[in-house]
Amino acid sequence: MPAQQYLLETLGLEPAPAGHEGAEGAARPVGRREQARAVNLAAARQFREREGHLTVPRKHVEVLPDGTEIKLGAVIDNTRRRADRLSEEQRAEWTALGMRW
Repeated sequence: MPAQQYLLETLGLEPAPAGHEGAEGAARPVGRREQARAVNLAAARQFREREGHLTVPRKHVEVLPDGTEIKLGAVIDNTRRRADRLSEEQRAEWTALGMRW
C-alpha cells in the first residue's frame, strides 16, 4: 500500500530489487502461518528427540532454546483434529516425526 511504502521509506528502508528472492532464497515471502508451522514442528522435533516419542500430554508446554514457549500438547491435539485440512507435505512432515493419526 502506498501509505505503508511511505512509512517504510521514512524509516530508511528501500524496496527490494526486482527479482530479489529474499535471504533464504524463497520464491515467496514466509507468512505468519508458515512461521508458526515451522516453530511448532521444531518444538515437536525437540520433544521427540528428548523423549523418543510424540505422545504429548495435552497441557505440555515445550520451551525452545530461544525461550519461546509452545503449547505443544494443544498443537498436537489440534493438528490431529484438523488433519483433513493439512497438505500432503505437512502431513508427511508430522508423520515423519511419529505422529499417530
